[in-house]
Amino acid sequence: MSGDSGRPATEPIGIDLVAPEVFAPMLRKLSLGAFAVGVVVMLVTSIWLSWAYAVLLGLLVAVPTLAYAMAFKRRRMWLDGTVIHAHRLVGERRIDLADTSGAQLLVFPGRLSRIVLRVTAGQETQLVPLAMYTDAGSGRELHLLGLRKLADALASAPLVAAVAISEVLLAQLRAEARDAGLDERPLYRGVRLVRAQDSVSPVVLTDSQVAELV
Repeated sequence: MSGDSGRPATEPIGIDLVAPEVFAPMLRKLSLGAFAVGVVVMLVTSIWLSWAYAVLLGLLVAVPTLAYAMAFKRRRMWLDGTVIHAHRLVGERRIDLADTSGAQLLVFPGRLSRIVLRVTAGQETQLVPLAMYTDAGSGRELHLLGLRKLADALASAPLVAAVAISEVLLAQLRAEARDAGLDERPLYRGVRLVRAQDSVSPVVLTDSQVAELV
């Protein structure tokens, strides 16, 4: 506990690469559009079908999109101490990075390439998006506090791979803090390594590749 405020010394830190609030207007429009289409389908089909069937068809059209929008809106990830909390449509996944049994950097190449942290603890595995970059050289990276807390949590794990990734995140943190160019940012260099291989499938960076990023 903090002696001044009486609050915990550490507070949960959001580690969503893109906060759900950013997509809220789009999800609202998507939901309204799905509802409107469902109503139209119901009214049109009621002309030659019974109301029961018309309502059923309207629901079949609207519900999947509404469910997707609701699920996306509920998706949220945060770090509380060394524990990752991943809020899903139903339930919540928790992984303690101090008990990590596997840690990897995984790159999804493409026009919008993503580099993510994949951690395993016990039977649970979680992907944590760290950055995404376009072919044009723009992109989005996890905020500084999120990088710092992830690096600290990984450093507490009794796993060499986790500690090595922690060093990469600290190097990325320093690069972002001084507004370094992309070529000086470890996460971008990791993506560039995979792009150079012309791979179209997700690629796990090897231990030696991870070491090169620091």
